Amino acid sequence: MSSAAPKPSEKQLRAELKKLNTKVDKLIERYNAKRVALAEAEKAAAAAKERLAAAEQTLAKAENVASQITEMRYQANTPNLPALVYSPDLNSAALLEQLSVEQDAVVKNVAAARDERKKAATEATALATQIDEQADQVADDRKEAEGMIDDIEKKLQNLVPTGPGRKSDGSWAPELPSGTDNITPRTRLMRDEIKKAFSLPYEVGCYRVDNSGEHPLGRACDFMMSSGGSSPTGANQALGDQIAAWALKNQSRLGVKYVIWRQRINSGSGWRSMSDRGSTTANHYDHVHISMQ
Repeated sequence: MSSAAPKPSEKQLRAELKKLNTKVDKLIERYNAKRVALAEAEKAAAAAKERLAAAEQTLAKAENVASQITEMRYQANTPNLPALVYSPDLNSAALLEQLSVEQDAVVKNVAAARDERKKAATEATALATQIDEQADQVADDRKEAEGMIDDIEKKLQNLVPTGPGRKSDGSWAPELPSGTDNITPRTRLMRDEIKKAFSLPYEVGCYRVDNSGEHPLGRACDFMMSSGGSSPTGANQALGDQIAAWALKNQSRLGVKYVIWRQRINSGSGWRSMSDRGSTTANHYDHVHISMQ
């Protein structure tokens, strides 16, 4: 009996997750490029249609002149031409020839415009069909990729370890700070797991001398999303949302006491607003604060 295949490591799972996310992004990028191309083709077809309409109006006028030319040809020996086409600088034959040339040019322009519209419309229709087919394929590929991503994320979630000091009843034993970073083992585990799960834009601050709170006890960390007391970018704000959500999702496993982010606090029963402390940093708009049991 053959032994079961070894389970993938966390590093392998994260690499596969990154690869699948890249695949989904490329599929969406290709699909969107086709949509843009279709919009351009449809725009070209509409412009060609407008040019054709203008050319057809010109043709109608030319056909009116043509009927007069035909009539004048029957009266080639008559010096009296209709007032519409009369010119003191041209004799009858020269005028007829000029009008014939102009009429031919108009007819050719209309024919070219019709060909252009037909070509643009055909291209737009073909591209629309192609996009519909590719959109179905993209949707199938995306569904498959997202299913695999969900599976990998579940496996990664199962790899998140249980914090030290957890009792059988779910409560947590007190811990002393240790190490050169002066934080508790639970706090260190939480910090390191977040570092593995996310690409952090700034350093993480945990222990600091203070008169209150969990920082001087080694039981809290601040995950900065901007620097210098400024508001974070949209991307970093979204990252802060993700980190806060991750910490709360793993609250019972890691021993998270509460999370503060964007002037709100959540101890596991939902977000509550906090009073204004007077600055971006004091109100936790530039960092996610996570306190541990």
